[in-house]
Amino acid sequence: MITPRPSSAVADAQRVGQPVVALESTIFSNLGLPSPDNEIALERCLGAVADGGAVPAVTAVLDGEVRLGLDDHEYSRILGVAQKMAERDVPVAVAQRWDVGASTVSASVAIAAAGGVSVFATGGIGGVHRGLDSFDVSADLDAIGNHRVVTVSAGAKAFLDLRKTLEYLETIGVPVLGWRHGDFPAFYTRSSGLHVAHRVESANEVAAVLAAATRPTGGVLLAVPIPEHAALDRAEIDAAITSALEAADAAGVGGAAVTPYVLERIAAVTEGRSIPANLALAENNARVAAEIAVAIARF
Repeated sequence: MITPRPSSAVADAQRVGQPVVALESTIFSNLGLPSPDNEIALERCLGAVADGGAVPAVTAVLDGEVRLGLDDHEYSRILGVAQKMAERDVPVAVAQRWDVGASTVSASVAIAAAGGVSVFATGGIGGVHRGLDSFDVSADLDAIGNHRVVTVSAGAKAFLDLRKTLEYLETIGVPVLGWRHGDFPAFYTRSSGLHVAHRVESANEVAAVLAAATRPTGGVLLAVPIPEHAALDRAEIDAAITSALEAADAAGVGGAAVTPYVLERIAAVTEGRSIPANLALAENNARVAAEIAVAIARF
């Protein structure tokens, strides 16, 4: 089993019972947002967590060591070239001593749980991919279902099969909660047209749901819609997604390469307007996650 090394700030926080929020590092690397937007996202997410009364803990592997939180001088390494790392890749990254392993949702949730952190914030989770030619289900869903962590996200990435993603989450017993909203968000837009099973109005409710989990290692997904001012037009995004997926299929892009390819195409089609939306939702999720972490610490 992994034992993440906490940063000094995280270690100090855990020693006195101060809330901590885990953050993925893929979004801040060369695999996520383009420079300088990745650095802006990092600054805004770190600030949102701190402003909410919690300590941010960016997850990663550096020099073969699993990390739960980084020191200030280490953030520059995350912003550069990194290897994408899902949960299955964490032991390989340790054994092969990767220089920089950027954690996806599944890796981040696993690292958070191993380090005793109950709340994790991201942009959007992976899910069930569209089409019936392969059984392409993101490892994010399995990680959320098997680690006692609240994952705060703007739903799942909009180019996925969101109906099947919700059905899969139901099958594996993950409570999907809508944050002051009755619909499941679709990343860039506030609603996918699909409803969540349960709506919650407060951080205390989320803390109570986690505490009453029926499985000792089961997690919770909190779906937070993108702020209204940052949301994009649903029809435009749907058209951009269709075009991007067709291009990916024509180019033979599959597996883990689909996400960055499609996001890049969406950014091009929307003339870059998807990037400010991405920044806004990531920051908002970090802010809500801090509120949840504070509530869990008090619960």
